[in-house]
Amino acid sequence: MAALHNNDPLTERIIGFAIEVHRQLGPGLLESAYEECLCFELRQAGIAFRRQVSLPVVYKAVRLDCGYRMDIVVEQLVIVELKTVERLMPVREAQMLTYMKLSGIRTGLLLNFSTAVLRDGI
Repeated sequence: MAALHNNDPLTERIIGFAIEVHRQLGPGLLESAYEECLCFELRQAGIAFRRQVSLPVVYKAVRLDCGYRMDIVVEQLVIVELKTVERLMPVREAQMLTYMKLSGIRTGLLLNFSTAVLRDGI
């Protein structure tokens, strides 16, 4: 089974950038603001990423665009989903696992920027 977060150096760097964004902005903004700032940090570090990556569903050998989008895909190795919710519900983790399965990417980070301390929202 794939891991949501496997403590590899790239994942740790992404978490570090997310913590820096959270320290600078604090909780309470829209997901899009955190996404923009996290992408700024990735770009400054020279790390390749894509934003709002379309994720088609393949059903009976037919590729269907169902409107799913992954917030950020880093180095084609890590899916980063950003949330700004009071607390993460199990459905969000299930969604991440499905994104990982459909994309073939084995590591995912689910980050909730609405926590007082970001480490509590990972």
